[in-house]
Amino acid sequence: MSTDTPTTEATVAEAHADEAHDHPTDAKYVRIAILLAVITAAEVATYFVDIGPALIPTLMVMMVVKFFYVAAWFMHLKFDSVVFTRFFVTGLILATAVYCIALTASEFWSKG
Repeated sequence: MSTDTPTTEATVAEAHADEAHDHPTDAKYVRIAILLAVITAAEVATYFVDIGPALIPTLMVMMVVKFFYVAAWFMHLKFDSVVFTRFFVTGLILATAVYCIALTASEFWSKG
């Protein structure tokens, strides 16, 4: 027979409480949602406002910012291990590079 104390839900909850992070408030999530809505409105506005050759780089910057906020806050990446952050950043860089290569291959940059 083992002399270890049995694991109860209370001891498991205490162990997880030590590892837990301060969860953001609802107000923080609302502020982030408003920021994402503003960025989305700016993306839609680029359809109506002619900004010339800066269109694609502007849209790509907004895409990266939105990806960061969604991954960091709504997917709780901000509170996870740095390894997960590196995976997401690597994926973002790779996706952006592939997108730029595809645009370049189709001569999209030179079209107006």
